Amino acid sequence: MRARWFFLIAAVLWLAAVGRDRFDAWVAATDLPPLVPATSVEVVDRNGKLLRPYQVADGRWRLAVDGEQVDPQFLAMLVAYEDGRFYDHHGVDPVALLRAAGQALRYGHVVSGGSTLTMQVARLLENSGTGKVGGKLRQMRVALALERRLTKAQILNLYLYLAPYGGNLEGIRAASLAYFGKEPRRLTPAEAALLVAIPQAPESRRPDRFPAKAGSGRARVLARAVAEGVIDADQSEAAKTEPVPNARLPFPAIAPHLADRVRAADPTAGRIMLTVDAGLQARLEELAAEAVADKGDQMQVAVVVADHRSGEVLASVGSAGYQADARQGFVDMTMALRSPGSTLKPLIYALAFDQGLAHPETLIDDQPINFDGYAPTNFDRTWHGTIRVREALQESLNIPAVLLTEAMGPSALLAGLRRAGIEPVIPGNQPGLAVALGGVGVTLTDLVQLYASLARGGVALPLHWTGEEGDEGQRVVSDVAAWEIGDILSGLAPPPGAPANRLAYKTGTSYGNRDAWAIGFDGETVIGVWMGRADGTPVPGIFGADLAAPVLFQAFNRVKPAFTPLPPPPPATLLVSNAQLPAPLQRFRNRHAAFEAADAPQVTFPPDGAAVELVGDAVKVRVTGGTAPFTWLADGLPILIADREREAMLTLPGTGFITLSVIDASGRSARTSVEVIRP
Repeated sequence: MRARWFFLIAAVLWLAAVGRDRFDAWVAATDLPPLVPATSVEVVDRNGKLLRPYQVADGRWRLAVDGEQVDPQFLAMLVAYEDGRFYDHHGVDPVALLRAAGQALRYGHVVSGGSTLTMQVARLLENSGTGKVGGKLRQMRVALALERRLTKAQILNLYLYLAPYGGNLEGIRAASLAYFGKEPRRLTPAEAALLVAIPQAPESRRPDRFPAKAGSGRARVLARAVAEGVIDADQSEAAKTEPVPNARLPFPAIAPHLADRVRAADPTAGRIMLTVDAGLQARLEELAAEAVADKGDQMQVAVVVADHRSGEVLASVGSAGYQADARQGFVDMTMALRSPGSTLKPLIYALAFDQGLAHPETLIDDQPINFDGYAPTNFDRTWHGTIRVREALQESLNIPAVLLTEAMGPSALLAGLRRAGIEPVIPGNQPGLAVALGGVGVTLTDLVQLYASLARGGVALPLHWTGEEGDEGQRVVSDVAAWEIGDILSGLAPPPGAPANRLAYKTGTSYGNRDAWAIGFDGETVIGVWMGRADGTPVPGIFGADLAAPVLFQAFNRVKPAFTPLPPPPPATLLVSNAQLPAPLQRFRNRHAAFEAADAPQVTFPPDGAAVELVGDAVKVRVTGGTAPFTWLADGLPILIADREREAMLTLPGTGFITLSVIDASGRSARTSVEVIRP
């Protein structure tokens, strides 16, 4: 050891003796290693908060950092402990070298190192050892060259990048996040001292493996900090009482699916800023986990939140947990193609309004019908007779939606989706009437974009999660039709226990109970919820209204404390009753109406709006027109089937307001709404 120091001192003296010019040329000719170390790709939120970092190519965590992002007290401790003359020397400190050599000669072993912070940076840049004279000389040469090419702040910044902290941790940010779960902007004296101490012996002072040794190293740094006036004795004593962390914390993994997606789209980017809000994203990830916690180990959920005024995605939850489990949590269900069930019905009605086929107060028949072999039925297997379009959409009846789609043509619905910026996937590339009831593949993000178009007056604005707001897209539907849809959907009762706010929302359940949906909007926010199994397996008994709708309302409550009102109707909106509508809009007629018999059935007793007394448990009804046999329904439930008489006594389950409907042999219907009372 003594021989090494003699040789090192001799080498330094020889360099000084060869002359200034030769020395300068020797330093100038130094071949420096790359001065920009690879750092982790970082995905951050709209405010710059770290959402998810990625390891560099060699599997290390090395995060970009700047001295201004680090607690000043840490920097002061670092300089005081490692290189008190850092701002005075030119890379090599002769005073420190002579002191270290003298101590080594006197005691026979290294008491204190002679390396400056710049020499340590040189060693870290080249990943060179510290024990051999040749290595020391190389570090000195690189340090001298660094000091000529970089500022002190830049050199210090390289140390903040490269200092080893045990395992695969490099740099102050990685260490602060791993050991304390926070950025190094504000460190306690105890935290700062520990982060100064670890790089001296990064493996033996790892607090997650050797907390006692880490604590001893921290105490040394604190003692030096007191001696150099960085902190006072009281601060040092208080710092010693703080526990040393005994485990590494996981790095942030907020919005992991979206982070993976944007990183894959731009693999060369070092830092990607999303429109996502980290706090909101975290709250909705918690909600997603809660939503499936008691629903078996395969139920999955996805949530997308966007500001429909700007198109910014504020949160995107791809699953209830980013992990390889029975739920297939690594799959991003916000981008998975699924059947939308009834969630396309608002677009169907809006397009029909624009084509003059219907108005919210138009009467439409909900009755058995067959379209060349395609005979859709309602979800509850009942029919409601003649009903207002508003009610047909609110009750999500299938027959009226198919009737309107048949009148427009399925291509009109698909064209509307494409104007909204969605490219639907059609099974077999042959669109039929089944597209009205979900016979098409779309994603949750697609549906949120569609509803955002309705919420912002019928004009599409592509959703985005990076970059600036894009240009407005095409007009999907008129502002009047968009407002009418919002008005209809806001009339839906909220789920049990949810606040009675006028949120415009629609639920849907795909064929076979594979997908449960709920999508809604207020005056500024649109949210979509999907629930089901990632592998598409049916889940008996799941329905959008029961499963997804409560999650939708909970999501709105976590986004903001109160709903934003929907806008007022556009000036051209026709706000009238059915009787005040133009004659062609009072009742919807499909393309086959001209061929139907003129004597459609009519309920002549009891008259609409009447109060009718029970005779026993039955009421008397009468129908004119139509073709026997007749089927009578009460609130959509069959009461009397295939009756050939025009008068009948219907046994009812009780009293109160009830809608009586009659359907004739040709499928034509009529209805009357009455109040049933006991005499």
